[in-house]
Amino acid sequence: MELDEIKNLIELLKDTDITELHIEREGAKLKIKREKFLPSFAVTPTVEKPAVEIKGTEEAVEEQKLVTITSPIVGIFHKAPSPEAPPFVEAGSPVRKGQVLCIVEAMKLMNEIESDTDGIVSKILIENGQPVEYGETLFLIEPSS
Repeated sequence: MELDEIKNLIELLKDTDITELHIEREGAKLKIKREKFLPSFAVTPTVEKPAVEIKGTEEAVEEQKLVTITSPIVGIFHKAPSPEAPPFVEAGSPVRKGQVLCIVEAMKLMNEIESDTDGIVSKILIENGQPVEYGETLFLIEPSS
């Protein structure tokens, strides 16, 4: 069996669900086996927290003006670039558009989450080290006027 034939067989298997192939030809045996990649995720039950709670009319109007920063991916929320470093921001911190607010770690990749607006961090809704889901609200920011 030629090397080109083996390469062609491997290439053909890439687009199929076949995970193992055995071929015997002219006294030669060939076994091609590939592991099927299935991503695994730790499933942690979460309790949905409303981003805006119903309060007095003044507070409800004030909360509607807040800009929400959501997670663009599923991962682990980190307030700081390393465990011994200070957090990127705290509640009450002024922020600029494009400033890093946190990191969401997904599959060992550190994804910096940036502010969409200038303003002041009103609330941080996630605890350090907590898993986050796609679209989950991380921060509420009061935009600058």
